[in-house]
Amino acid sequence: MSSGVCRRVLQTAGCGPAASSASWSRIMSPCCSRLAAGPRAEPRRGLSVLGRGTMNVFNREMKRRQKNWAASLQDGHQFDYLRDEVGSRVADRVYDIARTFPLALDIGGGKSHIAEHLSKDVVERLFLTDISEETLKQRRQSEIPTHHVLADEEFLPFKENTFDLVMSSLSLHWINDLPGALKQIHQVLKPDGVFIGAMVGGDTLYELRCSLQLAETEREGGFSPHVSPYTAVTDLGNLLGQAGFNMLTVDVDDVQVHYPGIIEVMTDLQGMGESNCAWNRRSLLHRDTILATAAIYKEMYGNQDGSIPATFEILYMIGWKPHESQAKPAKRGSATVSFGDLSKISQPTNTNKP
Repeated sequence: MSSGVCRRVLQTAGCGPAASSASWSRIMSPCCSRLAAGPRAEPRRGLSVLGRGTMNVFNREMKRRQKNWAASLQDGHQFDYLRDEVGSRVADRVYDIARTFPLALDIGGGKSHIAEHLSKDVVERLFLTDISEETLKQRRQSEIPTHHVLADEEFLPFKENTFDLVMSSLSLHWINDLPGALKQIHQVLKPDGVFIGAMVGGDTLYELRCSLQLAETEREGGFSPHVSPYTAVTDLGNLLGQAGFNMLTVDVDDVQVHYPGIIEVMTDLQGMGESNCAWNRRSLLHRDTILATAAIYKEMYGNQDGSIPATFEILYMIGWKPHESQAKPAKRGSATVSFGDLSKISQPTNTNKP
């Protein structure tokens, strides 16, 4: 499904209630409670413990600084249109589940892009985490009692079997150890708890990626990675299954945004805090290369009105933590009807035979 989203969707910002110390002692893991001290508790790179064989692709400290810079912009709210749109779609999936969640967690929730679309009839209490202290200061008003926690998505400072619902919108694609992060989410969920998340997929910004590669190859004789690597939709189900989730649902939604030109695309990505933070990124683009990229982009993908599209492939995922009350598949070989008999269903029964 493809849908167009207008650039510059403005929303009202606000603040939620602060967390009480009693809440922390019951929910925060004792060894990680220092992260909940407030905005001064800086997440350190050392907290992102990468296991053997895990690729360290992203500079998490750089991503924190990028998000802090974006949140400090006076007109930063005008860059929230994509997060607002995806947050509303994640909230729709929460409403599809006919139950009330006493305690929920929003990982990388930033300015409450999901919570502002939810009511306290669905989520009674919410914990909101983000790696950026400036982003948490800009969180919006919600009718749900919300506690904010400065925490790295790669290291969740919560006890096991704590939350009935875990949500995440557009933050997991910057995690180095995605399998490990999914296992931590599974760990903090209660049995029969559900994880509902959204992250950008492998075809995101393919127009920008192709245009940059062609322009750099033409002008400089080779190209460097300027767009972050993303997870493929074909891998997401396997990752959720390996983390221990069952009753999985994975679907894809393409959101296309139209811009006046390539400079506006790059400016808005910066304003979103979505600049590339890979260790092998190239920080400088030559002026000739940018001009060539703009010309190639408009020639290959431009619209008749002069604007250019930027496609964001959004991967939505739902996974449940196993519980004995959940429906289970029947045992192999327990079927009483053969698939070979299906062809006989459409054949009329002759009741006139003697």
